[in-house]
Formats: sequence, structure tokens, C-alpha cells
Amino acid sequence: MNTTSRAAAKRLPPAERERSIVDGAMALAHESGIEALTVRAVASRVGVTPALIAHYRPVMDEFVAEVFGEIVAAEREEVLGGFELTGDLRENLQRLIETLLDDTREDVALVWVQSWSLGARNEALGQRVRHEMDLWQSGLEDVIRRASAGTVDPEPAAWLLLAMVDGMSAHSLVKWAPHDRADLARRTLAAVLG
Repeated sequence: MNTTSRAAAKRLPPAERERSIVDGAMALAHESGIEALTVRAVASRVGVTPALIAHYRPVMDEFVAEVFGEIVAAEREEVLGGFELTGDLRENLQRLIETLLDDTREDVALVWVQSWSLGARNEALGQRVRHEMDLWQSGLEDVIRRASAGTVDPEPAAWLLLAMVDGMSAHSLVKWAPHDRADLARRTLAAVLG
């Protein structure tokens, strides 16, 4: 980005500027993964100087964790927030799995996979990843508990579901997965539920 366009950047109130920085970082992460989040890359995306990014988010590790959290919380709310039970346990879990394995979610899958790796060195990110995984686990347990009416132990079932979805999503990023992941998930679910 050239200095002319930076100089022409509109002066915003602090709250709006802060939101524009977070939104720009989220868009960049959706587009290129969480690894793409550097002070310079976010500044370029938002159209401001790196110094302004550093002013609003002085600790980049914490900012990366924040962006990760916003992205995956939005997905969790979208998928689980309004999840209505329709039918038996198998039907509900199949619908949930098909939603999570939809090809349009590869951007979020990349954010997850990179965050698992980067979280080993970025403690703020690692802590946020663990927190978000706990929220997914408990959310899935709740769906399973309600859908099974007590016939299935929700904790191991949720772990299995997460492992399957996470594994298939990670495989899809390197194009090592069945063409129809939803079909494989349906067959796996049928085998597990009997």
C-alpha cells in the first residue's frame, strides 16, 4: 500500500477504528489463515500504518488469539445457536455434521488447523483454542443429550463427533479426503450409532 492511500485514510473515532482493525484482521484470516496476521499485513488490509495497529493491539499474540476467538465463536453461534432438533439422534447429528463439513467452511477449518499448531508457541492463542474447544464440546454434548433423550452418553459421543469433523476438515485442506465427506460422515455415524 502506498503512503498516499494511508494519508487519505479516513479518521475514525477510536471505537470505530478498533472495530475496523478487528474486522480487517478477521477478513484477512478468513482469506489467508491465521498465520497471515502480522502487524504489517493487518495495517495494509485496513489501510492504516503499522504503528496504528500496534497502538490499538500492542501484543500481537493476544490479537491473534482475539481474532481466532471471534471467528470460531461466530461459527459456533451460527451452527449451534439456533440448532433445532428435528427427528431422531442420527438425523440431527447427520444434519450437524453436514453443516460443519460444508465446503464453504474451509476458511474456518484453516483458521482452526493453523491455530492448533501456532497455539503450541503462542500461549494466548493456545489458551483461547482450549477455551473454544471446550465450548464446542459442551455445545455438542447439549445437542446429543437433547436429541438422544438420555440413551447416549453425550461426552464421548461429542468427542467422537469433534474428532471426525476436525480430522476430515484438516484432510480437506490438503485435498486428502473423500470427494463426498458428508457421505463418509453419514456412513461413519451409522456404524457408530449401530
